[in-house]
Amino acid sequence: MERLTRARLEEILERCGGLRVAVVGDLMLDVYLTGAVSRISPEAPVPVVHVSEERTALGGAANVAANVAALGARCALVGLVGADEAGWRIRKSLEEMEGGRIEPRLVETASRPTTTKTRVVARHQQVVRFDREEDDDVPDECAAALMEAVRAAVEGADALVLEDYNKGVLVPAVIRTALNAAEDAGIPSVVDPKFRHFFEYAGATVFKPNAVELSAALGMPLRVGDDAWLEEARQRVAARHLLLTLGEDGMALRSEDGTFRIPTVAREVYDVSGAGDTVTAFLAVALAAGATMEEAAVLANLAAGIEVAKPGVAVVTPDELRAMLPDGRRSQDGA
Repeated sequence: MERLTRARLEEILERCGGLRVAVVGDLMLDVYLTGAVSRISPEAPVPVVHVSEERTALGGAANVAANVAALGARCALVGLVGADEAGWRIRKSLEEMEGGRIEPRLVETASRPTTTKTRVVARHQQVVRFDREEDDDVPDECAAALMEAVRAAVEGADALVLEDYNKGVLVPAVIRTALNAAEDAGIPSVVDPKFRHFFEYAGATVFKPNAVELSAALGMPLRVGDDAWLEEARQRVAARHLLLTLGEDGMALRSEDGTFRIPTVAREVYDVSGAGDTVTAFLAVALAAGATMEEAAVLANLAAGIEVAKPGVAVVTPDELRAMLPDGRRSQDGA
């Protein structure tokens, strides 16, 4: 059974320009220090990296928003930043996004830093990563401001994304406000969860954990080949669809009416950073554009296969999708 043709892909992409997606979650700034290694430090047995380039990229929920915008849709982005340089950089990057498609609805606080991940890269390999963050749940006053921003963002939106990195933004009150607003608006909600509030997302349209997250939360080994087990897992997270990402083994989609398995399409894996963000963004936009759940999952899987072939966190464009699904080619069929 054919799931996604080139003609159907074009229909979905054509509708993206008129869509608006609300994205709520943990914002990050990704910093990349790239250089060369020619010697070991005389101070300790570690490489000395001569840095030749520094660049920044949007991470976490901000990367989801960037992928939504890359598809031509508009995005209302809700998150938290510190009163610091990293927060300023995130704001500036969002303002400079092509077409002005991202509407930042950011809450700023002086009580915690903007989450920043700095990676040192040499010879195309990551040498070390160091993080600046405070990941406790945000205090009540911040949660109240976030809830107000969420309500405004969901109004007029065609889909909702909740992107959780356990950095404190998606506390239960914010989660419930967002999901209730999406339900009232009659729009699909896509959740990318993490362990801390894993079971707080009851009622989501799509719940998208990875294998490690789901196994840890359920406290049992995965049985991905067992449809009854997948259905039990779907019911425990109380979502309409459970989309389990399996790395090199692709994805497993469990819905009330059955299981759909999607093989990976990645031809080359360079860097998996940001792949989950890409999947989440493409799911939400595709569903908002009228795709079926299976079509949306296949499209998101194609996008992930493109993203992991790029260094660092990156967006995927419509033209790159078209190249993965040329005219006349049949897409994955779940076999």
